Amino acid sequence: MPLTLTLTEGVIPAGSEKEAVEKITHSMLKHHGLLGNTVMTPNITAHVSVLPKNSTFSGGEEFSGVWMEWKVPSFAFASRDIQLAHFADATEIIRALSGGKQPIEHIYSNVIHTVDGSWNFNGIAMTNEEIGAEISMG
Repeated sequence: MPLTLTLTEGVIPAGSEKEAVEKITHSMLKHHGLLGNTVMTPNITAHVSVLPKNSTFSGGEEFSGVWMEWKVPSFAFASRDIQLAHFADATEIIRALSGGKQPIEHIYSNVIHTVDGSWNFNGIAMTNEEIGAEISMG
C-alpha cells in the first residue's frame, strides 16, 4: 500500500525524508490498529520525490508544498476517525520536520482506493476479504 510523498526541496532538511516516511507509515499502521502486524507492515511501501523550488505551484505561482497520497484497498481509511487522526499526525510530522516553517495549509493529503480484487499481495491479485484474511494471520 504505497505512500507517495512529494515535497518541494527545502521544506524539510535533505536526508530527513526517511524519518518522514517512517513516522507517517507508523501513524498509518497505528490508526488502523496494525502496529506490529507482520503481514501488513512490509506491504506499506513508499517513494519520495523532492522537486526543485521552481517546479511546484499554487494558483499558478511558485510555492513550497507537500503532497501525501496513499493508494490502498477500499477498507483502508474508510473511517472518518482514522482519516482525521492519521492526517493530523502526518501533517504535524511534516510541520515538525520543517522546523515549524512549512505552513499546514501547504501540506496536502489524499487517498486513492483501488478496485476490490486488484490489490496485489505476494504476486496474487486479492479481494478485500482475502487481504483481511492475510492480515489476520499477522
